[in-house]
Amino acid sequence: MFNIDRWQEIFEAISKNKLRTFLTGISVGSGIFILIILLGVANGFKNGTKEQFARDAATLIEFWSNKTSKEYKGLNSGRRIKMTEEDYNLIKQTYKEDIEYESVDFWKNGLATSYQSKSGNYQVIGAMPDKQFLESAELLSGRFVNQKDVDKTLKVAVIGIEVAKELFTNYKTAVGKYITTGNVNYKVIGVFLDPNERENTRLYVPYSTLTQLYASVNWGSGFVFTLEPEENYDIALAKSEAFANQVKSKLQQIHKVHPDDVTAIRHFNAVEGSKEIYQLILGMKLFFWAVGILTLIAGVVGVGNIMLIIVKERTKEIGIRKALGAQPKTIIAMILHEAIFITSISGVIGLLFGFTVLEFIGGQIKTEFILNPKVDFSIAISTVILLVIAGVVAGYFPAKYAAKIKPIIALRDE
Repeated sequence: MFNIDRWQEIFEAISKNKLRTFLTGISVGSGIFILIILLGVANGFKNGTKEQFARDAATLIEFWSNKTSKEYKGLNSGRRIKMTEEDYNLIKQTYKEDIEYESVDFWKNGLATSYQSKSGNYQVIGAMPDKQFLESAELLSGRFVNQKDVDKTLKVAVIGIEVAKELFTNYKTAVGKYITTGNVNYKVIGVFLDPNERENTRLYVPYSTLTQLYASVNWGSGFVFTLEPEENYDIALAKSEAFANQVKSKLQQIHKVHPDDVTAIRHFNAVEGSKEIYQLILGMKLFFWAVGILTLIAGVVGVGNIMLIIVKERTKEIGIRKALGAQPKTIIAMILHEAIFITSISGVIGLLFGFTVLEFIGGQIKTEFILNPKVDFSIAISTVILLVIAGVVAGYFPAKYAAKIKPIIALRDE
């Protein structure tokens, strides 16, 4: 319950020792500030690490088909399997709750491409809008293929930075120009940069356009998906393996492939090779948490010591209270309230200052391994709870000491 007398006592005690209270608050506030900054850096490190190491999306799973290696249900081995758009739509609909991004893949290699007097041979991929995220392609100018381009089978192309450099003097001037690829004119709508250098020699066009041009209604190239990301590697791996096995089994049933045939329907699971990335991110996160917590503990110890000094100074007052009938729990509550108040107020100030620094300065940090250092709102809530706990810990032992003071001894105190 709210007790105005208790709060008056707290404010009176604080006002009598302004400098000491200020320095105590600094110790806790700086601890929380450092914790928030470290967690922001840890989050930025996670973002930067994923950016550096993710040649493709970290949870990417790709499926493609080949020839059968076993006879099955009266069908000979050596039969070429062609996955269809119907297969893709069925998988997308069946697992829509698990899928993050998806795209079909139909490609043509070594298509002659030219602009005015310059030319080269490049891989042309028919893709869907999500392909940009599946390949971690960063747009340098223009835009990527969208759903309208696919629906209307438009002749538009998004070209890699290496293609742009070879065909144009300045890649920034490429957007809006027309290039000829496989004797077909395409309007350049964007230029992209992929972390994987060899993929910067690609051209992306609407998959419907490419399949229509090459009469490949049942194109039979492949599907690419990413799953919703997980923080834990083991969970991410188990989830991706279950998805890959279920999709492969379904495709085998549709195309009448022997369950033990390992060549007809194949897949690549990027999660299997990303264990080091998960471990590195987790390790850095734990390290920053540990450093931040230790810094906060140092602040809490400082508060505890100050509260012990306060109890020593108020020994006679505590003795009088107990002589007048104050219960030990009342003495404990009085000391705890003051400790929690000082800790919480100074901690919240440190918390807000930390968020402010990350908001205004974090966006200016441009390094290879730290990207967008921010702290989630859930972390803020956790930190507030941590503050309250810290206040209780800081005040508990001094409060217990105060509750054990005997009135007769306290009254003799000078």
